[in-house]
Amino acid sequence: MSFKYKKVAVGGTFDYVHAGHKALLRMAFESGESVVIGVTSDNLVKKLGKIVERSFNKRVEMLKSFLSSFFPNRRYEIHKLDDYFGSVITDEDVEAIVVSDETFNRAREANELRKAKNFKPLKIMIVDTVKADDGLPISSTRIRNKEIDEEGHKIKH
Repeated sequence: MSFKYKKVAVGGTFDYVHAGHKALLRMAFESGESVVIGVTSDNLVKKLGKIVERSFNKRVEMLKSFLSSFFPNRRYEIHKLDDYFGSVITDEDVEAIVVSDETFNRAREANELRKAKNFKPLKIMIVDTVKADDGLPISSTRIRNKEIDEEGHKIKH
């Protein structure tokens, strides 16, 4: 199998591995020989005022379980994100980043930081926001609130 890039990055909080995350991960694994996955640390979650049900270690465990089922025998690294950028601004070998339209500007910011270090800019690949059956974006918040499930199907109450 030939890949467009040697190393592709993607990031998230991954409180639930939902359909939106799956779309991001699918694009990363389809385009990269190796994938660097940044997972928001518990400290960054607090700093950003996000609400999560699971600790960093539990989120990583769930993510690894998903990856072993959907992308067996593929090369990846999981990095703890204590800031927005992680290894995309410290690892010159990262060639591309997969983002949602919501996080596109953050990727542009990462390229500015890379430019300051004389690193090549990242190729930015954008995945459209995945919508639930009701047309609204799938999010961990909506799943936590029991509005939808991980695939975006409305939960009947």
